[in-house]
Amino acid sequence: MFLDYFALGVLIFVVVTLFYAVIAIHDIPHLIAKARNHPHQDAIHVAGWVSLFTLHVIWPFLFIWATLYREDRGWGIRTDGKLSAEAEANAEIARLHARIAELEMPTAEKEQV
Repeated sequence: MFLDYFALGVLIFVVVTLFYAVIAIHDIPHLIAKARNHPHQDAIHVAGWVSLFTLHVIWPFLFIWATLYREDRGWGIRTDGKLSAEAEANAEIARLHARIAELEMPTAEKEQV
């Protein structure tokens, strides 16, 4: 008789633990968004709760959404008017190609121009 009650207690403990573990796991995107000072923290939190009812289909997308934003660089798009390092490098390469073409032009063509 004691083992029946013990088994029931263990079963209830496991079910409750799994229930709270699922909720805690689905709160991870919100915790990431909160740590990164994400502008959509509340939406990510609500979507995490909605994902519990959609069989967790949207949870991976929430994880991606929460990790895309960083406070220091935002969404990766600079709004202060400065070019990214890659764009600056591409502009420099274009200037160098133009300079090489100018230097390779024969002197006779330079005089005509």
